[in-house]
Amino acid sequence: MKLTTWIAALLVSTSAAAFAQNMGPRDVDALPASAPTLIVAYGKDPLQTGELRLPAGKGPFPVVIVIHGGCWTKGFATKKNTAPLASALTALGYATWNIEYRQIGDPGAGWPGTFQDWAAAADYLRILAKTQPISLKHVAVIGHSAGAHAALWLASRSKLPASSEIASKDPLQIDTAIAIDGPGELTPFVGFDAEVCGKPVIAPLIGGTPAEQPKRYDEASPISALPVAAREFLIASSVLTPEAAEHYISVASSKGQSVQLLKVKEGGHFDIIAPNSKAWAEQVEPFVTNALRTSK
Repeated sequence: MKLTTWIAALLVSTSAAAFAQNMGPRDVDALPASAPTLIVAYGKDPLQTGELRLPAGKGPFPVVIVIHGGCWTKGFATKKNTAPLASALTALGYATWNIEYRQIGDPGAGWPGTFQDWAAAADYLRILAKTQPISLKHVAVIGHSAGAHAALWLASRSKLPASSEIASKDPLQIDTAIAIDGPGELTPFVGFDAEVCGKPVIAPLIGGTPAEQPKRYDEASPISALPVAAREFLIASSVLTPEAAEHYISVASSKGQSVQLLKVKEGGHFDIIAPNSKAWAEQVEPFVTNALRTSK
């Protein structure tokens, strides 16, 4: 795989040393995944679908919403990229809801459509719970890269003003949010996004620059909503830099919320969601398992 293709494929490390040791997005896509129990549409658009996986047993099972990354942009990643992760979590005893959503380049994506898809997919668990053995008493969300931003946003959206275009009347309560190597604040990511995604993606997502759309950036950035009711966990590898993670934690702490952080020492942006990788087995899985255990 060419380096330029890798950069364009998803949010990736800008470190030459990291490139040498990391898995790529297509490597993760090729990993084995269990067959979904159900593939369900949560909306009318063909992309508004999700894969529900249920573990063995009768349930009801705690449920984890799983959100893929891909620079918020069409053609970089789909829910196939997080199917191995969802399968691994299901094997640990959790029902998983691995969602697809509209990305920049898809009709209706960007502001507000992409955010509305995340919200609709999460709230659709109420419908699934009517016929499937899942428990909504404790709902967790885990997202990778751009999906990490989505995970933190879902945990914070109950604090949006009712007038917001991306607000929901009765958002499903999120108990635990795990953000794997993605931003919790969008404004500082402008500029850096072109380096890691191969082109600007934040301004197209929001519909303008921070100067042009300050209200939208505020509503789209989970850091602006802190503190939130959900427990939050951050995993930093290459895209979510330790400095950005520490800043998020500092803001949370100043507002009375504790956020736990895992700094992955050896393992790149895709290794950390690959269940067959050393980084997953030795660092990420224990951290994620502990985080999810708190939501039971």
